[in-house]
Amino acid sequence: MTSLMPHLFGWKPSKSNKMKWDWVPNSADVDNATSLLMAAAVLEQLGYKNPNLTGGEPEPAPPVNPGVALEQLVRTHLEAQLPMLAPDRHWTVDRGRSIVDYSQYRHLAGVDAAIAGDPNLRITIGTDYLIKPDVLVGIIGTSTPTADPWLHAALACKWTIRSDRVQNIRHENRNMIRHRRGRLPHLVAVTAEPLPSRLASIARGTGEVDVTYHITFEELSAAVAAHGSQRQKDAWNEVTGQGRLRDFRDLTKSLIEW
Repeated sequence: MTSLMPHLFGWKPSKSNKMKWDWVPNSADVDNATSLLMAAAVLEQLGYKNPNLTGGEPEPAPPVNPGVALEQLVRTHLEAQLPMLAPDRHWTVDRGRSIVDYSQYRHLAGVDAAIAGDPNLRITIGTDYLIKPDVLVGIIGTSTPTADPWLHAALACKWTIRSDRVQNIRHENRNMIRHRRGRLPHLVAVTAEPLPSRLASIARGTGEVDVTYHITFEELSAAVAAHGSQRQKDAWNEVTGQGRLRDFRDLTKSLIEW
């Protein structure tokens, strides 16, 4: 994970932000001072010197689209780790693949074909079930009703957390819960969001998301202790204490034991 961090994080120029900095962390909300402070503390712990203090342009430059880079990192990490730690299973790890390609949801392809030629049915039934999670973990060779791989986990990778992203994750996961035929996949969110109150908006809930994993868990914990308001500290203690927010480094072990 550490070797892959330069492909995700960095300082980017900013013309307007709450701290009036010339450079801001690429995971921060520029309109929120606490977000800026905690994201900056995370970057400094990762070895990214604060250019607002040192002067000059920071290196390396962060990716233009860190959300895509996060998906790629998660896939690359799991592709390498799962076969190494659990070689007795035949793992598949994909990005943006439809859930209808997996055993529990293969029947949805038939539904889609049945309504394809009828606009009235398509409007009435909708197509919300045709979900393409950011990263999908499958297992080949298990006892399934079809020859398709078993969907073992569906991961929503969100660089930061906003209310619309939270609702989208919950909506898609509810549909996966509702439409499955067989055991439910591990429904996971992965993020780099620096504000505990926003993390709580996805970590809290009634089962649409099993666990949210943070890619800089330890660094953010230290940042919350140093810069967090009481509200942010309370939110952090709540979601971590309840096991709703965990370190991304625990994900592979969770998938193996799930």
